Amino acid sequence: MKLKANGLDIEVDDTGGEGRPVVLLIMGLGMQLIAWPDSFVQALVDAGFRVVRHDNRDIGLSQGFDHAGNANLVWQTIRQRLGLQVQSAYTLKDMAKDSLGVLDALGIERAHIVGASMGGMIAQHIAALAPSRTTSLVSIMSSSGARGLPGPRREVGAMLLRRPAGGSEAALIAHSLRFIKLIGSPAYPQDDADITERLTRSMRRAYRPAGLMRQMVAIGADAGREKVLPSITSPTLVLHGDADALVPTACGEDTARRIPGAKFVAIPGMGHDLPPQAQQLLLDQMIPFMQAAEVRT
Repeated sequence: MKLKANGLDIEVDDTGGEGRPVVLLIMGLGMQLIAWPDSFVQALVDAGFRVVRHDNRDIGLSQGFDHAGNANLVWQTIRQRLGLQVQSAYTLKDMAKDSLGVLDALGIERAHIVGASMGGMIAQHIAALAPSRTTSLVSIMSSSGARGLPGPRREVGAMLLRRPAGGSEAALIAHSLRFIKLIGSPAYPQDDADITERLTRSMRRAYRPAGLMRQMVAIGADAGREKVLPSITSPTLVLHGDADALVPTACGEDTARRIPGAKFVAIPGMGHDLPPQAQQLLLDQMIPFMQAAEVRT
């Protein structure tokens, strides 16, 4: 369903029914709400939660920003490396306000804020901006954004800059498949056919590469977030795969160090994806943590 949130049209999925504690799931760079696996959502519902997912702005079925023009990633990367302000069409803080707007539109006062990758960065902003609305914070495979943290492995960084071999659906899916396998969980390899099915479903729902690039620049423009993390007062759980080739484990460790009282848990064999086995390992940590945070409020 489409809701008006922070002045934008945002696509939302609301599962589990009213009267339950709410979990707000925020997905990462260029990823749609359907990237949260249905099995993951159902496990949270079975544990007694109401689960809200949404497409971030400029991706999926939510409002786009094509009027802002195409992002020049190379130039903005140069600016970042020179210590200059990255110029972006919007900020991660704007996206955090979108998420809070989703809660407003649904009449939800408080929620467990759960974010993966870029979604974890947005979730951190929410916890800092709106502590009274954050029952708990769960930051998954994400980063504090502090300068000096390690970046992607060389082959992953190279693949990020590589263009697809063509513009057909088959070429685009093959390109994405290669990237997903590069950053996937080595201990829990996924079947190519399953990944291809999910990629096809996602691409046919919405394909918005320009939005992905604008989101990528917004991440680069998000300077100084590490300085606000010490102000977060909500119970915080930081989860990170110990085999993450895109956002190294040190990034999650740094996030937890900066948030008072945060708990860090490394997930063995997990990369930068959500295979079924890793989902269960995450849920085994998340569900009791959120239930305990619920009791404290």
